[in-house]
Amino acid sequence: MQPILPTKEQLKFLDWEVGVFFHFGIRTFYEGRKDWDKKPMDAAAFCPQQLDCRQWVQAAKAGGARYCVLTAKHHDGFALWQSKHTDYGVMSAPWKDGKGDVVREFTDACRAEGLGVGLYYSPAQVGAAMDSRAYDDYFIAQITELLTGYGVIDYLWFDGCGSEGHTYDRKRIVETIRRLQPHILLFELWDPDTRWVGNEEGVAPLDAAYTVTLPADAVCTGERTRFLPYECDCRIRPDNWFWSRRDADTLRTAENLTALYLLSVGRGGNLLLNIGPDDRGLIPERDTAVFAAFGAQIRQLFAKPLTLRRTRHKNAVTLHTDTPLTVSMIELQEDLRHGERAGAFAVYYQDRGTNILLCQGSTVGHRRILQFPQVLLGGPRKLEIVFTQPLSRTLPDVRCFDPRYLYKTGKV
Repeated sequence: MQPILPTKEQLKFLDWEVGVFFHFGIRTFYEGRKDWDKKPMDAAAFCPQQLDCRQWVQAAKAGGARYCVLTAKHHDGFALWQSKHTDYGVMSAPWKDGKGDVVREFTDACRAEGLGVGLYYSPAQVGAAMDSRAYDDYFIAQITELLTGYGVIDYLWFDGCGSEGHTYDRKRIVETIRRLQPHILLFELWDPDTRWVGNEEGVAPLDAAYTVTLPADAVCTGERTRFLPYECDCRIRPDNWFWSRRDADTLRTAENLTALYLLSVGRGGNLLLNIGPDDRGLIPERDTAVFAAFGAQIRQLFAKPLTLRRTRHKNAVTLHTDTPLTVSMIELQEDLRHGERAGAFAVYYQDRGTNILLCQGSTVGHRRILQFPQVLLGGPRKLEIVFTQPLSRTLPDVRCFDPRYLYKTGKV
């Protein structure tokens, strides 16, 4: 059976590895409001007097992010652009005398900093006529504005929250999106290019394949078995998606974010970390500092791969050295241009003919990071990686590390 191949856009998505989700909108100015509570939020409250999307994106970039996603319209229906199909949005706010456009400033900032551009659009909306064709027309009209007015959009993020009981004209919606932006990546719904990992804790399963078969009612294009990278979304302040001045004490540490990186990117997925800009229109200083420290830790973690010789025999790769050194982490990377082929593997520590199993898995994928207590290599002491499937001519890339600072902090 031939493997299912990824698109160039899906490979680009996997190379991004880390993204930042910016939840920002009218809810930013109504702290404590919850999804679907149906409490009114007057557009007059939206006035981020120091709004600086370049600051947002620079903060994301400092933390190692390669793409960003903005909530162009959340469940409340507040439009962050000059939509012609609603008067509930920035056009009715005092900010910039009703002439502002957050989506414009965000997309310009992403491109200026060289990051991928993503937009979130909530299909469902509080108070909308969810049983009418007119709502689908409204949906398509707003999506058309977003996909024709702001250049190339790399990623469109949907979720199904609040859509229970409404049957969308999925085929018409998807055809419109694909016609307007042929290379766009769609998250999760109807004709997906990426999928949700299944939790909002930033953690991927220990072994998860990219090739999956979706339920028939989950796809409107007929292709049910497909290559689908998974994304692990998570909040940097665990209790809220939107900013609140009341939850600063919940801000995750850089060490915790590094741990989540190892449990998401290190298991072949992407990590999408949410940061809520505040009511000034800026990323809070503490959040910026933590995210920058996280980026520095990741760079430090992988800055100095160990120099080891590599030999191959049938389905095994042996790593050895004449100079004594310690190893506590292995990174495997598969060339996915030809699909998933590496299959299951096991890592053994060899010492004078004795094999000790250190770790194992059933998938390699874009990136597999494996940690174990330090072992000493040199002379007869070696590491061997054994694959259960015949290897192609191109071996999975192997790098070894000994990130001692992790053990010194005791926090990861």
